[in-house]
Amino acid sequence: MACFRLIGTHINAVDTINHLPCPYLPSTTTFTAKFTEPPNPAWTFAQEIENTESGRKWLEGEERGWKVINTDEEDTARLYPLMISAIVPRPIAFVSSVSTTRVENLAPFSWFNMVTNNPPLVSFCCTSVPHVKDTTTNVRNGLGFTVNIMSEPFVENANVAAINAPPEFDKWTIGGLTKAPSVPSSRSNRSAHIKPKKLFQAIDVTHPVSGQITTTMIFAHIKYIHVRNDVLNERGIVGITKVGDVFRLARPVWDREKERIESVLESPEGRGPNG
Repeated sequence: MACFRLIGTHINAVDTINHLPCPYLPSTTTFTAKFTEPPNPAWTFAQEIENTESGRKWLEGEERGWKVINTDEEDTARLYPLMISAIVPRPIAFVSSVSTTRVENLAPFSWFNMVTNNPPLVSFCCTSVPHVKDTTTNVRNGLGFTVNIMSEPFVENANVAAINAPPEFDKWTIGGLTKAPSVPSSRSNRSAHIKPKKLFQAIDVTHPVSGQITTTMIFAHIKYIHVRNDVLNERGIVGITKVGDVFRLARPVWDREKERIESVLESPEGRGPNG
């Protein structure tokens, strides 16, 4: 049984997969959450970790020592799986954008998070190696774009948009997704939580040694939020078990609020959704 922490509680998760045979369990679309006590409910201020049972078990691992990796010397191809396996879970931004010639694009990004609510900003990163992504080019053109939040029922549809394709390629059709009107780029009407945005700032990340621009970090200003009524709870916020959010774990594992979805969702390009 695996679990991950959420605001001082735990959500239990079981290993599952959509299409592979046993020992994997079949996927479901029933979103439930089981809340438990924190690991040390009797913890008090200034109590050291070795004074709790779970803390003592955790510290036993230090006896095996530490591995130190010099990132200036390590191959970037090896840094990628190490980082994405340690920095988890990561929410998925499913970005729809439009070019100056009105070609609409879709792409999932797992290097995505909120920045601040005042002004309402989110950020996501687009890799620029071996080439600048269509999303990067499109969001810079000032026409606006939309971030759709990925949910489990259409995770395969969205995952196929990670394919490396020419700018004119129709990812909407290959993904079996339906467009809904938005300004100016279409949004997916399969997503329950959608944020039309405009570019706030784009920062090119330059490698300190090679001088190459490897990534562009996009800061997006949320102009409107579209939320399906059925995913809102009695407090008027998105219910944890209602939207079925999908998150990225280590390659090739995806996570959702109750389960894991493994190898069948390997990116078409052999890497995860990061532009």
